[in-house]
Amino acid sequence: MTDQKSTLLLDRRIAILATDGFEESELFEPKKALEDAGAKVDIISLQPGRIKAWKDDDWGKSIHVDATVDDTEGYKYDSLLIPGGVLNPDKLRSNKRAIAFILEFVEDDKTIASICHGPQVLIEAGLTKGKHLTSWPSLKTDLINSGADWVDEEVVVDEHLITSRSPRDIPAFNKKIIEEFAHSTRRI
Repeated sequence: MTDQKSTLLLDRRIAILATDGFEESELFEPKKALEDAGAKVDIISLQPGRIKAWKDDDWGKSIHVDATVDDTEGYKYDSLLIPGGVLNPDKLRSNKRAIAFILEFVEDDKTIASICHGPQVLIEAGLTKGKHLTSWPSLKTDLINSGADWVDEEVVVDEHLITSRSPRDIPAFNKKIIEEFAHSTRRI
């Protein structure tokens, strides 16, 4: 194994939309993989400061917020990642500006990736109807009721949406987001 970074995502800027209660591995591991592929990754949240992960039934590591949804816009980024965790998507989906931020990526045909409970936010944004998606199993009914075709697969790509089931699927998820983000529409 080499320590040399890839240049597959060189000059790409990726937004990770999260708030307190994100699943620790679902933010930190993809962030590292994206940075190792050459991307600049910004943490976007509802409030400035730091946000805290949830790990193993307790609070985990925290991370610095680079910008809030009120202080930035989707056009500044090439792609978007939404980690799961039970608390994170629940807070995001009830925030109108967070949903508007997500829809800015849709308007510009940019790729959005979401893992585990993250697709709850995609439901709220109205992005799931007619889409082939996966998620944490407890979201199956919610996704089907929103018009999605839910499947139990480690990672699924449908046009500009990438979804994955759980932390155990992170290696496949990371590989796929790097591949798809490299081909996503470039920022203006």
